[in-house]
Amino acid sequence: MGRLLFAFLLLVSLPALAGEQSAFVQKVLEGGYAQVGTTLFYDSSYQRIAYPGGDVSIYRGVCSDVVVRAYRHAGVDLQLLVHRDMEEAFTTYPRMWGLSHPDANIDHRRVPNLVVFFARHGQSLAVSTDARDYHPGDIVTWRLSDGHAHIGLVSDRVRDGKPLMIHNIGWGARIEDVLFDYTITGHYRYVPTPQASSR
Repeated sequence: MGRLLFAFLLLVSLPALAGEQSAFVQKVLEGGYAQVGTTLFYDSSYQRIAYPGGDVSIYRGVCSDVVVRAYRHAGVDLQLLVHRDMEEAFTTYPRMWGLSHPDANIDHRRVPNLVVFFARHGQSLAVSTDARDYHPGDIVTWRLSDGHAHIGLVSDRVRDGKPLMIHNIGWGARIEDVLFDYTITGHYRYVPTPQASSR
């Protein structure tokens, strides 16, 4: 009887959970779309910003800022979460910039750091050549032809069977058909619990 009751409660709770996740993903996508036509320039310069909740000018930014701003629109501050995670597990993060401690001004704006964070706290999904495997709100990382890392959000808009991507590769935030234009290096899904997003 106890197992049957547990199974029933689990089935009842699944649609509610799915609905909450869907609403969260929609907020993330709204935050991504809102940058298109507003974030017009690519600017990777180091800047001192507030913490938490800090940002460079909305008119400029890098590819990672698209993701950070989209999640912030949904109530999740990746600047705060990445910084705290780096304080707790600094040695698990890349040592590419010669830092001896976390820097809340820039750490969340670096793709390799976001990769580690999403792998540690979200779902690491298979890299696939099947467009159907990439769901709205998923995060994709690429290696560009010049070796640089790039990141973008999978949108809920489709062209020729492929989801369009929200990203900034040099001309501001745009929605483009580029999912398979570069070498995909990572595929992540991050829907945090309310406790995780505000810890």
